[in-house]
Amino acid sequence: MPKKRSGGGLSPTQQAAKFLGVSVLAGAVLAGIALPAVGALGLAAKGSVESFDELPANMKTPPLSQRTTILDADGGHIATVYSRDRTVVPLKDVSPYMQKAIVAIEDSRFYQHGAVDLKGVLRALNKNARSGEVSQGASTLTQQYVKNVFVEEAGDDPTKVAQATQQTIGRKIRELKYAIQVEEELGKKTILQNYLNITFFGQQAYGVEAAARRYFSKSAKDLNVQEAALLAGIVQSPSRYDPINDEAEATKRRNTVLRRMADVGDISRAQAAEAMKAPLGLKVSKAKNGCITASKGAGFFCDYVREVFLNDPVFGKTKEARAKVWNQGGLTIRTTMDPQAQEAAQRSIKDHVYKSDEVATAASLVQPGTGKILAMGQSRPYGFGKNQTQINLSVDQSMGGGIGYQPGSTFKPIVAAAALEDGMPANKVYSAPYQMPYPSPVSTCDGKTWKNSRTNPAKVENENESEVGPYDMKEATAKSVNTYYVEMISDIGICPVTKMAKKMGVERADGDKMPQVPSIALGTQEMSPLTMANAYATFASRGMYCTPVAIESISQRVGDSTKSLQVPKSTCSRAMSEKTADTINTLLRGVVEDGTGKKAGLGSRPSAGKTGTTDERYAAWFVGYTPNMAGAVWVGDPAHKRKMVGITIGGVPYDKVFGGEVPGPIWGDMMTGALEGKPVENFNTVHIPPGVDRNRDDGDDEGRDNGDEGDNGNDGFIGGLVGGNNGGGGDGGTFPTPSFSIPEGFFRGQGNGGNGNGGRG
Repeated sequence: MPKKRSGGGLSPTQQAAKFLGVSVLAGAVLAGIALPAVGALGLAAKGSVESFDELPANMKTPPLSQRTTILDADGGHIATVYSRDRTVVPLKDVSPYMQKAIVAIEDSRFYQHGAVDLKGVLRALNKNARSGEVSQGASTLTQQYVKNVFVEEAGDDPTKVAQATQQTIGRKIRELKYAIQVEEELGKKTILQNYLNITFFGQQAYGVEAAARRYFSKSAKDLNVQEAALLAGIVQSPSRYDPINDEAEATKRRNTVLRRMADVGDISRAQAAEAMKAPLGLKVSKAKNGCITASKGAGFFCDYVREVFLNDPVFGKTKEARAKVWNQGGLTIRTTMDPQAQEAAQRSIKDHVYKSDEVATAASLVQPGTGKILAMGQSRPYGFGKNQTQINLSVDQSMGGGIGYQPGSTFKPIVAAAALEDGMPANKVYSAPYQMPYPSPVSTCDGKTWKNSRTNPAKVENENESEVGPYDMKEATAKSVNTYYVEMISDIGICPVTKMAKKMGVERADGDKMPQVPSIALGTQEMSPLTMANAYATFASRGMYCTPVAIESISQRVGDSTKSLQVPKSTCSRAMSEKTADTINTLLRGVVEDGTGKKAGLGSRPSAGKTGTTDERYAAWFVGYTPNMAGAVWVGDPAHKRKMVGITIGGVPYDKVFGGEVPGPIWGDMMTGALEGKPVENFNTVHIPPGVDRNRDDGDDEGRDNGDEGDNGNDGFIGGLVGGNNGGGGDGGTFPTPSFSIPEGFFRGQGNGGNGNGGRG
């Protein structure tokens, strides 16, 4: 049911109040306005009405709220959002028929009288007294405009709206005071223009331009006489005369306006008669408001833009101030979204994961060296219906997302980068046995040490018994060997790893601090896809981390003028040396060339990346990049209840899901489409001499990719040992019986881990 705004139908009580108001107002006008020297109006009952002279001299006129348009990087339309569907237009862009119709029916003496029509007041008083009801009002168009300003200023606050529209003498006196001011300062043409732009026409349309487009799918300047009469008639009671819901009542009202236009000489009697015979001729355009209407599957990107606006201090010091600017609207927001990348992401997602599947996928693409977010998509569309969601699975909780998913082995390159920066050689060899206790003690950032239990030590093991060291860094990364990376973090300490993660913008999706425990090497802390995509962009840009940005520019239309707003800028800083980044690029090229990520390869286009599969298979990842684009793909149950074992995804059955099998191909197809026609760029790589001289066959990598010899080379086998129970927004599952002992105090508190009450995602 539409909100009750100015011009709505009056109840019997309101009619009586208005009748009384007109009567008293007549005396008020004669005593107080015609003779202002008299001073106070003598109407202050119990102090409820201010004296005329005590009212503020100037009426505050808030900028009219308008629709906001969100565009992609090429200027293409993404979505329109608004608190008021309004487009302000100058009077020259309003049909002359419309101008005449609104004056004829609302205030036919508009151009003859001042702010107050004394003749009209007396005529209304006499007519209403004779009829015993309010059949005619006394407010001029100027007074109605002033009233609408009060309503606009009230916004959507029901209390303020009620105060702005209450039938009291006090409000009438305020209207009169300000109407006089408006008449003196603006003039008739400007008042009419402002009135036509502020008035509510029903069906969520504010102002004549929005009304013309809503009811007739045309501009206000193109309205013919019968169309103009229909819109003018709606204003008195938008709900009663709504032509969409009551064509007969709207037709009667339209014809009343046409007759009135003929009475005052705006049109001939013959024109009026011909127009009255015409059908309403509606060509209704549905209201398209909000991110739910976004094109290219960009609803979540649209929502992220809104979250940026409401959260970034560049748009206002307080959240309330920022919300006020957003609701005022009139913004044209040009974003960083690349339409080609966005369409490629959504196409790949649709091909591989159905919206009705038990699990979902989310993907983000970022431009290295700039932080520009190029695409953001997911398999469950933006909305309120079945298999839809409003949770943006790609982003952190503070920006409208969940509280993340454990990234598993996709975190290992961050550990490697920290070790290389610490001076470790790229061909470092560790014994990397199949199974081992966590080495202890391990240094942390607070000067303390983490210690494993002596009596019941926690253990880590690789995915299968054939994975036995020694391994060097290149082979251990390609095969995603857990024990190698646990030995590495135990060697360099936890602090360098958490510091490197921070430099790369890697933080928990729920905003909590990264714990000082060695198992973070296996990706046990919940992250968002956007965080991981942007972190890997640091490798692609040879060690430069840039904060993510979604907005290129914003202009705001206020009245007849347009101004540019300041927007957040990406800040770039060196997270690691070029040599370290080049070394990581070399290591991760091996993953897609002959390691666990071969199915994500881009053919002749150089690429690098890392797979990740968490314990219990609650989540699977592929994060990868080329020199000019980085992307992350996550697949899993957002509620973190469904293990990806014996599952069908996108119509394909899987015994077990891992990073190289489902997320990898999604990433490959997405990147192929997003990069089509883009330059092929090469990495700066380094020579890494082998640290282990092998003559033995360690097993077929392809077999490992297919799960024959272990899924994804043990991508995060204990990827939920710390960080809570079953992440995902639901209650989660149960903690499995581990094949290793867990000492008391080994991991960070178990609550609020993955995307729900903790977990191994």
